Amino acid sequence: MPLWLLALIYFFLLSLVVSIWAALGNIAALASLIATTALLILIAFKSALVIEVDGHELRVGRARIALEYLGAVQSLTSAQLGALRTRDADPAAFLAIRFWSSTGVRVAVNDSRDTTPYWLITSNNSGKLAKALESN
Repeated sequence: MPLWLLALIYFFLLSLVVSIWAALGNIAALASLIATTALLILIAFKSALVIEVDGHELRVGRARIALEYLGAVQSLTSAQLGALRTRDADPAAFLAIRFWSSTGVRVAVNDSRDTTPYWLITSNNSGKLAKALESN
């Protein structure tokens, strides 16, 4: 998650802390400040999209697919990704997107048992991800 988004979330949480301070005093405000800071750290770690490629499979978050079922890999620009996740989207596609990432990769799925046509994955390092998928 980008720093600007974390700062915005923290600002909203701090407004809650100020409200608690005004109503309940210093001790409650300190406790709520500690709790909101811990909550922000938890949000930052839980919102991370972990993408891993090894010799056998592609893992995106908790989803996984064997590399043998992957087809063409296309690195997407910001405009291409914007179109593919909105008006050109396929409802059956697997989407692993974060709105703060402007580039990504489209990976075709070649499995007759799977109705998912492709995986759309946002990544700030889409070129590296595409190369890793193509080399395996």
